[in-house]
Amino acid sequence: MHKLPRLTLALFTIGHLVAAEQPVQRYLYMSSPDGAQAEGNSGSGILVFDLDHGHEFVRRIDIPGFKDGGVRGFTVSARNHCAYFSTTNRRLGCVDLESDKVLWERTYDAGCDRSSVTMDGTKLYVPTGWWYAGANSGFLVVDAADGKLLKRIPVGLQAHNSIVSLDGRHVFLGTETALSMFDTRDDQMVLQVPNVGESGVFPFTLDSQNRYAYVCLGKTVGFDVVDLKAGKVIHRVTAGDAPIAHRTHGVALTPEETELWISDQQGKKLFIFDATQMPPRPKGYVDLIWEGHGWVCFSLDGQYAWCHTPDVYDARTKQRVALLKDQADKLFASSKFFEVHFRDGKVVRAGNEFGLGRVHTAPGTPP
Repeated sequence: MHKLPRLTLALFTIGHLVAAEQPVQRYLYMSSPDGAQAEGNSGSGILVFDLDHGHEFVRRIDIPGFKDGGVRGFTVSARNHCAYFSTTNRRLGCVDLESDKVLWERTYDAGCDRSSVTMDGTKLYVPTGWWYAGANSGFLVVDAADGKLLKRIPVGLQAHNSIVSLDGRHVFLGTETALSMFDTRDDQMVLQVPNVGESGVFPFTLDSQNRYAYVCLGKTVGFDVVDLKAGKVIHRVTAGDAPIAHRTHGVALTPEETELWISDQQGKKLFIFDATQMPPRPKGYVDLIWEGHGWVCFSLDGQYAWCHTPDVYDARTKQRVALLKDQADKLFASSKFFEVHFRDGKVVRAGNEFGLGRVHTAPGTPP
């Protein structure tokens, strides 16, 4: 067998080591236009921001299909290196994040709200939409490879937000005043908690052990704490010295699960609670420059807080550190976004559009 000269072999080995140690590039992917707010829209497509360079605008990916009533949901699979989008006009589609190409798009007869994807990248769970009140309102279960409808699961009216847990075992769905949990292996319901929220299950989040769900209230700035073991609401927590008669649309745990943030979009604030106590206790708030739809989420390392406005906060110091702007230097915002990490043009990790707790997530669990 022919042997490489020693110097050539050394250079070959060093080259491979250097390639293996290429730095990770961290980006925030945000969709436009937002199907739920007019504030901050910028054309039709995905705007990309650099987390490690002051959230500078990097580039945009034009996707004409986003004009189809605006984006209602935007979720990501690191395993598939794909993003899945849903629009107001009942469209669901898939974008390859490594090629920027739309791989497929399909239209469904009910609708598509904030969807979620299984950790193995095989299935999408697609809520039929808060606007849909048919008897078969609930989940569409869709093949993530091509958008083929696999089955339909009636659950309840106004099926809206869905979350696949970080351990991949369960998917949660919010419907009209009920929170339901399904086993992702067979799509069977294993729990349904009634009487959650005030006027419907608004956005919610989960801790990393799937012990507690935190569900936004529909008429007051605050949240319900759902004990998923007991199958019931155990606390209702409100913000402010007196109840604030605004809806709450956005809730997130910091990755280390020490704080819970909720959105008061009408009041232009994000309220912060100490999540090391049960029930969580108020700690303060930060101000926002706009109202808008409402949302909140954190970077995977817990450093940044993002929301439905251009504001970017340092989650630890509670100081505003950036305002998002598009390529025309115009303030930009969206309530549909997630974090993606690349190395050598390949997706190596991705976040989630919901602010999920991560402290007890097992090592090696897909993000």
